[in-house]
Amino acid sequence: MTDSTTLPAASAASSPLSNPRVLVPLALLALYVVWGSTYLAIRVGLGSYPPFAMAALRFGIAGALLYALLRLRGAPAPSALQWRNAAITGTLLLGFGNGLVCFGEQSVSSGIAAVAVASVPLFAALFAGLYGEWPHRRETVGLAIGFLGVVVLNFGAGLKGSPLGAAALTLAAIAWAFGSMWSRRQDMPPGPMNVAAQMLCGSVALTLMALLAGERLPAHPSLNATLALAYLIVAGSFIGFSAYLYVLRTARPALATSYAYVNPPVAVLFGVLLLGERVGTLDLAGMAVILAGVAIITLAKTKR
Repeated sequence: MTDSTTLPAASAASSPLSNPRVLVPLALLALYVVWGSTYLAIRVGLGSYPPFAMAALRFGIAGALLYALLRLRGAPAPSALQWRNAAITGTLLLGFGNGLVCFGEQSVSSGIAAVAVASVPLFAALFAGLYGEWPHRRETVGLAIGFLGVVVLNFGAGLKGSPLGAAALTLAAIAWAFGSMWSRRQDMPPGPMNVAAQMLCGSVALTLMALLAGERLPAHPSLNATLALAYLIVAGSFIGFSAYLYVLRTARPALATSYAYVNPPVAVLFGVLLLGERVGTLDLAGMAVILAGVAIITLAKTKR
């Protein structure tokens, strides 16, 4: 016999808005489109703001606003252990991951930056395997096809970056992948509080990096750079980072990091639409191969 007191909970659990089969695709769509556009926004923001200071300002504002909103709504503060884990993860993902991407885009185009970050799924698969969670056969095929598409896209773009910028982007991908896999097995703050705590801790790490680099905020930043920073705060941080942490907790690593394969063609397309860049045959072929790899990964079974 069913207890009538359990019916509301069961009804809430079965709500379409709480179903991972609905939320995971929506979150992935946000990651594919929003984060693909942030490479161009970072490039515009660097016109006035130094890299680490810009990232610190971005995540500091977004984290403080989200944390204050959650506390006003009654959400409990993270425990000491959760703050420690958020500090480690925020430093890896946002301090080294995003901060080094901003640093690399000073000398590397936004398209090349997105291509370099496309190595995240490969590093993530390696680190997940060290924890005993190797990719499924279908995911492995999708990863290999996606990486092949990135190579083709890179040849098609014909862009060259500085060795220092390339090294920074590679280190950013490694830090992001390791931090993502490490955090999956730690006691992290629940729900949106995890996003707020990581952004706050990441902003502290980025501030220290900005001070060590001797950076200063501009006295009179351009309007375009400030609008780009606002876009990074709202779309890149609130929407994009929240979506990523949700998918990371809900789906398998290969699917959670598949955004890195879609971001390069999205970044190139934004460059075409907003900067008038040209797209050649190899560019289109690379995009098609990347999307094929992502489709294979997406069709693989996700963790419920």
